[in-house]
Amino acid sequence: MQIGIIAAQGELPILISRELKKRGYSVVTVALKELADKSLKDTSDVLEWFNIGMAGKIIDFLKKNKVKQVILTGKFPKNLIFEQEKIKPDMRALKMLFSAKLKGDNELLKIIEKELKSEGIRVVDISEVCPHLLTPMGVLGKRKPSKEELKDIEFGFKIAKKIGALDIGQTVIVKENSVVAVEAIEGTDETIKRAGNYVKEFVVVKTSKPQQDLKLDPPVAGVDTILIMKETGGKVLALEAGKTLLVEKEETIKRANEFNITVIGVSYS
Repeated sequence: MQIGIIAAQGELPILISRELKKRGYSVVTVALKELADKSLKDTSDVLEWFNIGMAGKIIDFLKKNKVKQVILTGKFPKNLIFEQEKIKPDMRALKMLFSAKLKGDNELLKIIEKELKSEGIRVVDISEVCPHLLTPMGVLGKRKPSKEELKDIEFGFKIAKKIGALDIGQTVIVKENSVVAVEAIEGTDETIKRAGNYVKEFVVVKTSKPQQDLKLDPPVAGVDTILIMKETGGKVLALEAGKTLLVEKEETIKRANEFNITVIGVSYS
């Protein structure tokens, strides 16, 4: 069995490729320059580095290696779409960018999926191959949320869904039924840091966007999220159950217990 990975920032591409190898896949990796981790070479059967804007060469590489299905994984800094000198887009990438009516995550990712599909390459949902990474319902560590925190979680969940519907972000920071910070182009980590400049013992709520295709841009949390919350004063990490990837789950819960931080999977209709 063969599968491709288009790898951006962070540990997730490494964890995914390692899991795929365990499951008997031959892993063909497109490592994006200045984003992907060099250690991906240790968990890939075939790996090549590409500038993020080389859409034509990336597709040619996947086709050359007979890749029929691919996973998009890792953090993609949203500000890069405004920095064409770094992206260095080829003609195919420019065509894709110009076809976007908006420069939101969903719009651009849908265009990428469509382009890959036109070449016979299917984008695969990570949960198809790694279902154990999905956040389960309920409290995952030792610390349970207080009644006040539960109210903040539910409030934050509804707000996160509303900003998600506008394709703004996935994360909201809440304290005492007030919105402290909303994720936009900076990403979840920077949103948490910003919240820490104003309040302590806050609640972090992360959900999928209502219109979101989870195989293209699933919400992700992990050890780094807990470490940033510890530094900034966060007290509760609430993740949408069944739709958020919780990477390095055991280590994440261990750190959360160490810092007396609640990690909880939630869902509200």
